[in-house]
Amino acid sequence: MKKEQEELALQFQIFSQQLQNIMLQKQTLLIEQNDIQRALEEIENTTGKIYKAIGPIMVETSKKNIKEELEDKKEEITLRLKTIQAQEKNVKAKLQEMQKKFQQ
Repeated sequence: MKKEQEELALQFQIFSQQLQNIMLQKQTLLIEQNDIQRALEEIENTTGKIYKAIGPIMVETSKKNIKEELEDKKEEITLRLKTIQAQEKNVKAKLQEMQKKFQQ
């Protein structure tokens, strides 16, 4: 019985760490999504030349091209966020289940 509790405690710790990692990934993606949204808004308000960084250099680009690139990246991040949110939900459910086992 004690060994089962130790294993359960270890699994609980592992899932807790997984949840922390998922939350960090989610936060990073949300920040990136926010940055992209601000960049898209700035592009809409820009009338001059637009440049993008490619490695250590800046290259002039069209408003249309950079907007398409940012929209694609935003869509990719949205899909990744949905995946991470599903993982978060699963891990939270497992943690709640384990908490119930601890209380028994």
